[in-house]
Amino acid sequence: MEGRIKFFLIQDFERAHPSFANKLLKTLEEPPKHVILCLTASDRNSLLPTVVSRCQVFDLRPIDTDSMAWALINKWSVDESEAVLLARLSNGRLGWAVDLHEDPEGMVQRTGALQTLWRLVESNRIDRLAFAASLASNRNNQALFGMLELWSTWWRDIMLAQSGALDSCSNVDQLDEIQRQARVLAPPDVRRYLEMLNRTAGYLHHTVNTRLALDVLLLEMPQPLAG
Repeated sequence: MEGRIKFFLIQDFERAHPSFANKLLKTLEEPPKHVILCLTASDRNSLLPTVVSRCQVFDLRPIDTDSMAWALINKWSVDESEAVLLARLSNGRLGWAVDLHEDPEGMVQRTGALQTLWRLVESNRIDRLAFAASLASNRNNQALFGMLELWSTWWRDIMLAQSGALDSCSNVDQLDEIQRQARVLAPPDVRRYLEMLNRTAGYLHHTVNTRLALDVLLLEMPQPLAG
């Protein structure tokens, strides 16, 4: 209230409804002198051109894996094997990697979430729907989106293994399981499901029936090939 400058941060602006974005155009074009508006987005192409034209654009790039691992080892004294794993999982987000290193419970939860995913791959429709119901009843959206992000990295790793690019996998501490699933799952099903995961994550950021979206997502999860 007493500062000379007012700073407003609007995150993930690509999710804004077009009517809201249009209402903000005048303010973006001629903001008060004491106001700074900062909009973030995952991709400038997902924004209205009229919004982009009124902003000063700063392109941010994720940190490459080698630089990330080096920083974790030399600045935060992380063990080399853990540093490589965190660098692969972080998708270029150093702060995320440091937070996970400093929270051992986070790695335990990750392992538990992966084991749940593996069980679901082998489960029948009834068990999958029961899991979808439990997810929908939990109002912790942050945990839900974190789980979907973890699932995306896992199915991407399966696809990479099936394409002969095992060295590019993120979950480098689970390579044996990645290769096992890569052998028993149909590659077209894996690619299709990864696309569905990304679409569903986008739907859940908007007004959709969460339970219905999760039901479809769980029912469409690939199953191992017979024999």
